[in-house]
Amino acid sequence: MDVSTFAGAGAESLSWLIMPALIFLATVCDVSLGTVRVIFVSRGYKALSAVIGFIEVLIWLFAIGQIMKNLDNPLYYLANATGFALGIFTGMYAEEKLSIGINIIQIVTSREPDAMIESLKSAQYGITSIDARGGLGPVRVILSIVKREDIPRFLDIVNRFQPRAFFSIQNVRFVKEGIFPTRHFRYFRGYLGSLRFLHKGR
Repeated sequence: MDVSTFAGAGAESLSWLIMPALIFLATVCDVSLGTVRVIFVSRGYKALSAVIGFIEVLIWLFAIGQIMKNLDNPLYYLANATGFALGIFTGMYAEEKLSIGINIIQIVTSREPDAMIESLKSAQYGITSIDARGGLGPVRVILSIVKREDIPRFLDIVNRFQPRAFFSIQNVRFVKEGIFPTRHFRYFRGYLGSLRFLHKGR
């Protein structure tokens, strides 16, 4: 077997195996970054969004350039489409794990929420309570601005006192001031507050 045979086998391997795999990986990275960038833009992270966009375009140019050079190879299309689909999922998963952002949680309950409110305050969450009237009678509306990473802990306290309470969560783009729990012992403080008020209710 001469050198030209080896060269031909290498070129065929590059065309049908290696390059489609690279296009797949590049598209996954491209779309993942694009998904995260759109979310960051909506939350006001201007500089970070610009950097992500720069990297995203470089990767996209590589992928689309290889596809345009090999329009007769269906594997390139399949690699791009599969990478695009997986990239959307990967980007959403990455953004979820980053837990970036601030949310407003609105709780509506017809039950007496004072114990829950005091427990949330003990956990260092800022609380605003409003008396209101719903379709079935008087209710209390509780509002709180919560960092996204703290939402599970916040809802754990809510469910401990008001498991049937209605609540909604919305993104907040800007917050000037607010009360947020310190990083250490947030959950522990909330739990102690719960025990204290449960003890008083006996």
